Amino acid sequence: MSASLATGADPDTLVVSGWSASSTYGLGAAAFTEGIRADRDGTRAADGTADLGPYERAGRIPDFDARSVLGRKGTRAMDRATAIAVATAGMLLGEAGPGLAEDVPEAVGMVLGTGHGSVQSIMDFTRDSLTGEKPFHVDPALFPNTVMNRAAGQSAIWHTLRGPNTTVAGGAPTGLLALNYAARLLRQGHCGAVLCGAVEEFSAERAWLEYRARTGGPHRRPAGPLGEGCALFLLESPDRARSYGRTPLATLLGTRFMAFTDPERAQDAVSRAATEALKNADVRPDEITLIVPSDSGGPLGAREDAALAALFGDRLPPRLRLRKLLGDAGAASASLQLAGALAADAAAGPVLVTSIDPDGQTGAVVLRTGAS
Repeated sequence: MSASLATGADPDTLVVSGWSASSTYGLGAAAFTEGIRADRDGTRAADGTADLGPYERAGRIPDFDARSVLGRKGTRAMDRATAIAVATAGMLLGEAGPGLAEDVPEAVGMVLGTGHGSVQSIMDFTRDSLTGEKPFHVDPALFPNTVMNRAAGQSAIWHTLRGPNTTVAGGAPTGLLALNYAARLLRQGHCGAVLCGAVEEFSAERAWLEYRARTGGPHRRPAGPLGEGCALFLLESPDRARSYGRTPLATLLGTRFMAFTDPERAQDAVSRAATEALKNADVRPDEITLIVPSDSGGPLGAREDAALAALFGDRLPPRLRLRKLLGDAGAASASLQLAGALAADAAAGPVLVTSIDPDGQTGAVVLRTGAS
């Protein structure tokens, strides 16, 4: 008889037993938690040390440099997004204790979300091929940085994770999609634990692309500051977590994703995703202790807020709004929202995290925070 059957536990139950983050507050979960609880604006004005493109402020990881954080070996050609992901994974593995890469590397997978990979690397490599004496006069060491799965693959190689390795891209909800994908890997028995989350880098190249997308076209959005960062979570069964001395920090209760083709229908899509995630979690709206919306601003953000207000009515729980603190972290936004749910100084209980993207994706995840 399996342990789950012997204890009466649901074999599909999965918990977050560790997490870490790299953000504008610095490196590590402690720095992120302190910044969130202090409600501190992490965006900073241009100071001449970095090109912010058209923006006057940005939420960059302070003083982050791949060589200073990871060492000189293997980092000469490493792009910023990969370095951030490798560093974050290292912090999580270091804090999680035994039972991971050093013991059973084949049992640990990785699901990492990204927007486009490293936008700066893609544009730099393309420019070199166009401006060089010959199109093939490019640095071959930089080519791996142009592919989307560079950060996930390099993180696994760096930390000897030999389980399934997957890259997910889905706009702002990417972090929620990565969490859902990781849950499917575990429930189908493909591995014993998964590091899952998302990463996004800040660069002048990304800043200009985002600015043009925000200030023109049918999905105009606030041209506020951009951010960067990475949040990763260790997802596994509660029995496995306890067998290695890890205390479950949150339980994954339900997820749901929806698509919409017309921005006018975004509110309905958010409402349906949240309602069905709560139903999957067997949680009533009045039991939710905290909402962490995408806080995307503009008409799309207003529709997300309207959907949540209609769902909860007069009993709308407290909301944690991170975009004003971190900037728009792109594909890493939803993972940082999940980290915010764990870091917030709020009562333990069910938490609803929602995300919406102008390209027509929306998602909702329900977690129960607190020791499980």
